Amino acid sequence: MGKPSWLAALAADMPVLIAGPTASGKSALALRIAETQGGVIVNADAIQVYRNWRVLTARPSPAEEARAPHFLYGHVPGDQAYSVGHWLRDLEPLLAGPERPIIVGGTGLYFSALTEGLAEIPPTPAPIRAEADARLAAEGHAALLTELDSVTAARIDRQNPMRVQRAWEVQRTTGRGLASWQDATPPPRLALEKVQPILFDAPKDWLNARIARRFDAMLTQGALKEARDNLDGFSTNLPSAKAIGAAELIAHLRGEMTLDAAREAATIATRQFAKRQRTWFRARMKSWTRHHPETTD
Repeated sequence: MGKPSWLAALAADMPVLIAGPTASGKSALALRIAETQGGVIVNADAIQVYRNWRVLTARPSPAEEARAPHFLYGHVPGDQAYSVGHWLRDLEPLLAGPERPIIVGGTGLYFSALTEGLAEIPPTPAPIRAEADARLAAEGHAALLTELDSVTAARIDRQNPMRVQRAWEVQRTTGRGLASWQDATPPPRLALEKVQPILFDAPKDWLNARIARRFDAMLTQGALKEARDNLDGFSTNLPSAKAIGAAELIAHLRGEMTLDAAREAATIATRQFAKRQRTWFRARMKSWTRHHPETTD
């Protein structure tokens, strides 16, 4: 099929942002734009930054990377914490470079920090992070939630333990609520009016079918071998262990579940993750150009 009219009308000299849920085909669109219009592809997915998972995180293949320049993929060791602040700093030279960036991924926080600004919150000291980890494990995130200031508690995703823990750590570290820091946010690096923002609006049933097929394809492409390579020293506390399917495949390799059970658990987790992404994007990206992949791909 030919290009959608809005895709053909993209300005070749303006940055492109492509956001959407996992398995929706974002990377293929980014590559298509880069090959037809030029530009460099930049990762905006918080888990694809990790070096030790390529297949399981659906990073572009070496063959795809050879077709256009790709940046910020697999450049972080699996045991190293990597925040949105790190990503913005790594992104800066690419924004200042000679080629226009095509920024693609599924981490909404990266896009909001880029286009809305990022609060300059001091880093969490290791002892406070350890305290938060211990309390989360022992009491659950609901206990941390009760200690947040009311404005922050009303604003964050209360069902997401990571978001609750982050807000608790900020308040514990600085004596100031996360919402207060966010309200003092400096200007964005790339305001929306200076970019071409595209949001994949993928229907649930269409996406769920792709998710199931993709995990099977990952197994065919070597995800189990990749898990075996990560088996020694694997811990769910590692930043890179958040790759969906990692814990499940490791559990299979340890004899704790069958491969079929691991596949099913990983597929369900991916569907749940995609649902959270779709909800976040639709709430926060109302002004972005919608791309309906089932009608154009």
